Amino acid sequence: MRTAVVVGNPKPASRTLSAASYVATQLTGAEPDLIIDIATLGAAVLDWSDPEVSDLVRQVGEADLVVVASPTYKAAYTGLLKLFLDRFAGGTGLSGLAIPLMLGGSEAHSLAPELVLRPVLTEIGGTVPGRGLYVVDSRHDDPSAYADWLAATAPIVSRQLGVLS
Repeated sequence: MRTAVVVGNPKPASRTLSAASYVATQLTGAEPDLIIDIATLGAAVLDWSDPEVSDLVRQVGEADLVVVASPTYKAAYTGLLKLFLDRFAGGTGLSGLAIPLMLGGSEAHSLAPELVLRPVLTEIGGTVPGRGLYVVDSRHDDPSAYADWLAATAPIVSRQLGVLS
């Protein structure tokens, strides 16, 4: 089983990255096989002929589980994440489970993962088990901020990943 984390925070090594890695580890019991902090790719993310970014897209597409994470910007995910996800057009889609995760400053945007990120992940081929996850960014390092979601979603993920094995 291969697990990937894709983070669209413009700030490298962000709280969003920490949260996404935590979720992936909690769902699988292991560190993710692939972590893509899109901010570290620089201008290459804009170049559709860049071989490194193309290979990362391929690897994410082949992952059994991918956690796709973004901070909430203007009630949506970041343009940086959109640039990366746009690469999945034209038949190059996700083949496994996709977890939409968004962080924000308050509960005011708690539906953002369901309303803006989930539809994109399903459009590019991902299967979203359960509901999307929203975490208030000041609680990104508090396990209790994830506990209810993990209790509801981890069993679904385990069953679906078991079918893939």
